[in-house]
Amino acid sequence: MITTIVFDLDGTLLDTLEDLTDSVNYAIGKFGFPERTIDEIRSFVGNGIAKLIERVLPEGTANPHYGEVLKAFREYYALHCKDKTKPYAGILELLDVLDGQGYRMAVVSNKFDAAVKELCALYFGKRLQAAVGESENVRKKPAPDAVYRVLEELSVSADQAVYVGDSDVDIATAANVPMTCISVTWGFRSRKQLLDAGAEEKRIITAPMQLPALLQALSREA
Repeated sequence: MITTIVFDLDGTLLDTLEDLTDSVNYAIGKFGFPERTIDEIRSFVGNGIAKLIERVLPEGTANPHYGEVLKAFREYYALHCKDKTKPYAGILELLDVLDGQGYRMAVVSNKFDAAVKELCALYFGKRLQAAVGESENVRKKPAPDAVYRVLEELSVSADQAVYVGDSDVDIATAANVPMTCISVTWGFRSRKQLLDAGAEEKRIITAPMQLPALLQALSREA
């Protein structure tokens, strides 16, 4: 039986794309690089901030300004990560329904750990039982470290949990645990991209409130 839901954060629970785009454009603009569009940033996110900056800069990490741009991004985003960020429509209602049904819930993210905990506390209050991000001892997804940490904190096995995310990175993360993955289409990747990355058609949802019924179906299958 499914007792626990592990959510990705950006693109799954929180719409962070505008703040990420603004922060990227501030950082690269300081060094004379042209602005990136929100659709470009959408395609670049998912593997952490260092990889995001690598993807937006010509020559990536070989760019002589890479370190400075990364630093500028981190400083600006720390101050502006809540300017336009908000939960996706229906997410708070979903979490309340799942809580009422007795599920335990957690977040894993490629954001640094302190920011993950701060954002989850701000937007979700006590709806979540755990939140883990990247740190010195927790590698970025698709490494399974953050998921292992959450499962350990909640004293639950992987076969009692599902992973819910919006990207190819999330699909790979779940496979690396391994655990069942549910993919969502309202985030940073399209249905086709999710299917191409290995998502199962029957485990793709297009609206938050489709999740409870799918969880019940998965528990029956188990």
